[in-house]
Amino acid sequence: MRKFFSKPLTTKRLAVTAGAAAMLAALSAPMPAAAQQDFISIGTGGVTGVYYAAGGAICRLVNKDRSEHGLRCSVESTGGSVFNVNTIKAGELDLGVVQSDVGYNAYNGEGQFEESGEFKKLRSVFSLHPEPFTVVTRKEANIKTFDDLKGKRFNVGNPGSGTRASMEQLLGARGDGLDFFSLASELRPDEHGAALCDGKIDGFFYGVGHPSANIQDPTTTCGAKLVPLTGDAVDSLVDKYPYYAKVDIPGGLYANNDEDIPTYGVLATFVSSEDTPDEVVYQVVKAVFDNFEDFKKLHPAFAHLNKEEMVTNGLSAPLHPGAEKYFKENGLM
Repeated sequence: MRKFFSKPLTTKRLAVTAGAAAMLAALSAPMPAAAQQDFISIGTGGVTGVYYAAGGAICRLVNKDRSEHGLRCSVESTGGSVFNVNTIKAGELDLGVVQSDVGYNAYNGEGQFEESGEFKKLRSVFSLHPEPFTVVTRKEANIKTFDDLKGKRFNVGNPGSGTRASMEQLLGARGDGLDFFSLASELRPDEHGAALCDGKIDGFFYGVGHPSANIQDPTTTCGAKLVPLTGDAVDSLVDKYPYYAKVDIPGGLYANNDEDIPTYGVLATFVSSEDTPDEVVYQVVKAVFDNFEDFKKLHPAFAHLNKEEMVTNGLSAPLHPGAEKYFKENGLM
């Protein structure tokens, strides 16, 4: 059985605001007048999610040496994985963070990309953190399993996000549709925690790296509970698709949730297009891997990243030549 977490995660209070402030400071720092800057953009997700933090961390390291390589990196908050793929395909983003399953579907023209067709120019850069699918519910709803959510008010994720695509795939594997819920809301990740604590929904589904402020806030504020995600449908999905694996969310990571929570999930991956210049991708990879220990400190979800695993795990499209060049030069492949 595949397992994502090789080491236990540690409980830390997230410092999203501080990280964002540091990233913005790096972006706004004066640059040498003689340096000609090429602008690159990274698509992420909601501002409170790990994707945005990941993009900010990458840009921070790229911009640190922009006087040498001439790249100026900016991070954009977006609707998530599917949006990022489509925007990279349209040439409006240079790179983006994408769930490994969404990347697989995009490259092969399956799932949510069946109508638009395969995107064979999609290229992997490296993988990031594991993203267990996480079901969070109101304490008062007394929900113990996913089956207990039948007829409840449930947030299935905003259209265009990898979370939403994965939710629909899970429902399909169960033989259910969105009418399984009395209300299938489409809130963004930065909205679902408050809606849960305000009693507007009974639960939400979210694919995210842990620990996450989006989970930490409702568990701390209103005692929200994490619910296991297991059963025949999950087993069949993990058996069928190489980008899925079973994983436990460690107990004690969040307030009022002391037990390990079994679930399954994907990997967050960093992707680009074949059309993005090799030198641009090379310099982005170099910024992260040459400053790897600093990168791991920029968010708790990165703490246990491993260089070798990032070059192989969860990559749903061929490596970008710029990334491959760096990895070969540094003995990582």
